[in-house]
Amino acid sequence: MFTLGINITKVANEHQHLTETHEVKAGWSFYLILAGVVTTLGSSLPVGFNIGVVNTPADLIKTFCNESFISRYDLPLDKTWLNVLWSSVVSIFIVGGCTGSILGSVLANKFGRKNATIVTNILFIAGAVLFLFCRAANSVEMLIVGRLLVGLAGGLTTSIVPMYLTELSPPSLTGAMGVACPMGVNVGVLVGQVMGLDFILGGANDWPYLLSVYVLLVIVCLPVLFILPESPKYLFVIKRNEAAAIKELSRLRGPSVPLTDDLEFLREELQVEVGASEKWNMWSVLQDPRLRLILLLTCSMQAGQQTSGINAVFYYSHMIFKQAGLSELQAQYATIGCGSINVCTAVIMLYLLPRTGRRPLLLGSTLAAAVLLASLAVSMIYIHALSWMPYVCMMAVLSYVLVYGFGLGPIPYFIASEMFEVGPRPGGMAWGSLGNWAGNFLVGMSFPALRDVIGPHCFFIFAALTAALYAFQRFYLPETRGKTPTQITQLCSRGFRSRPRNTRELGYV
Repeated sequence: MFTLGINITKVANEHQHLTETHEVKAGWSFYLILAGVVTTLGSSLPVGFNIGVVNTPADLIKTFCNESFISRYDLPLDKTWLNVLWSSVVSIFIVGGCTGSILGSVLANKFGRKNATIVTNILFIAGAVLFLFCRAANSVEMLIVGRLLVGLAGGLTTSIVPMYLTELSPPSLTGAMGVACPMGVNVGVLVGQVMGLDFILGGANDWPYLLSVYVLLVIVCLPVLFILPESPKYLFVIKRNEAAAIKELSRLRGPSVPLTDDLEFLREELQVEVGASEKWNMWSVLQDPRLRLILLLTCSMQAGQQTSGINAVFYYSHMIFKQAGLSELQAQYATIGCGSINVCTAVIMLYLLPRTGRRPLLLGSTLAAAVLLASLAVSMIYIHALSWMPYVCMMAVLSYVLVYGFGLGPIPYFIASEMFEVGPRPGGMAWGSLGNWAGNFLVGMSFPALRDVIGPHCFFIFAALTAALYAFQRFYLPETRGKTPTQITQLCSRGFRSRPRNTRELGYV
């Protein structure tokens, strides 16, 4: 601690003349922007790409699977077993995502946030190689293992990348940097839809290239990851290496920005970590009563993002657009338009989040999504009753995608990094990521059955779940903008007896 005091004093003296003349605040810097761009394109985009890309070539891949089983095992697959095999190809990705979420906290603390991100990129490359050569090798197993690897990389990405970016950021930019990961996922889904068009990579013989084309971005971005700074918070608080932390912090902020505030904040988090009686992991986070409410808020947001039925809306959108009078190709373009809305709202959120609180955006988005889901259910039930009802359905879909992107889509990915302190943060974010993938799995497994049994009425279920999420978050979610994780922990430390919105507890009022 004596060495730490010397380092902080030295840094403060070096920058004192700057603060005497004018206040210089940390903002966007070269390395901060580079980290956002590289992780968005090379890590987050492949997650979204692999989520959505299998829908377009589904029939082609099923044919390949059947032919492979006939040629290798002399075993033709009937429709039932082919659907079982296809379900395995699709769901193994989510199994990998859940596993990656659990491993994320371990890798983030053992290897560091940056090195753990490098591991995810290597897994993405390995998966793409298997996709590229599975048809030439006539191997369904290579296809399944490839899906498992990219799912594992996806779970690691959603657990680690938002934490890495928010830990690199000054407090005023954590929201904007937190949006980078979900924006990358949204862009990836859109890119997958576009690349699947017939005149690009949607041809009968192009599906191995379609599944693996994302690897070009990963290969370009991977070398850049090696030159990015490691998280100063990880180095300072977890590794207790203040010299390395200060060096990386100086690279991030630039030579003209004083580091005194950053270092004081790191000292505060270090004192909390030193006072902790145990090493943090997913189990210890779950057991700590002070963190229970924060953990519930995080997991409910992440799972609720999926149980709001966003994937079901995209599934029905193609049919809705066709019933509104669009041709097959026009309906496909309209579905791509929905993905474009998702991307555009994420870009707007880069501007909004540093200026607007997380709480009003999330609550407004969740409430509007619940109302629109109920409206979509009603309009779809009566879609043939009136000639203009398909247009009401189409507007409900577009409006839902729009409001989803202004809160419910991006905020759950990163808000845990603003509520958990550095020590329990990897474990907390791993639980959140696991909740997201579990919600994805639940909807993916139950939606086809619900669709067959009750049809559009299933959107009433999604609306009810989203309304329940709104009620819980409205009562307990604190505003994280302008507060430190230590303050958030204090606000939520009494569990359900807490009143997180009451800032009097922190002496603000």
